[in-house]
Amino acid sequence: MNPTHRLLIIDDNEEVLEALGDFFSNRGYDILSATNGKDGLLILRESQLPIDVVITDLVMPQISGVAVIAMVKEKYPDIPVIAITGWGESPRILASQAKADLVLEKPFDLPALSQGVADLLSSGAR
Repeated sequence: MNPTHRLLIIDDNEEVLEALGDFFSNRGYDILSATNGKDGLLILRESQLPIDVVITDLVMPQISGVAVIAMVKEKYPDIPVIAITGWGESPRILASQAKADLVLEKPFDLPALSQGVADLLSSGAR
């Protein structure tokens, strides 16, 4: 795996954010993180190096994950986005409509998320 791949993880639950950050850091990824959509979009805009995949929760303060997905897809259409949610059917539909590349329901299997990231990276992402 290429250790230069950068992931932006956005989740308002700091335990989830820390767990995902540790999981992917231990697999050689460079991790950026934010606890809300507004900060996540700011990191994306100001990052000096490219971000290869965005992983975002759907229900968050400031700016929802659905809005984050829509904005990322509009401004950075080549960056794949994975939506993670614990809120059942409706957010899943919204994430799909916002053009998330992958939607996983919490609790999700970390190896499945890791495989999703790897699949998106190998399918032509940066």
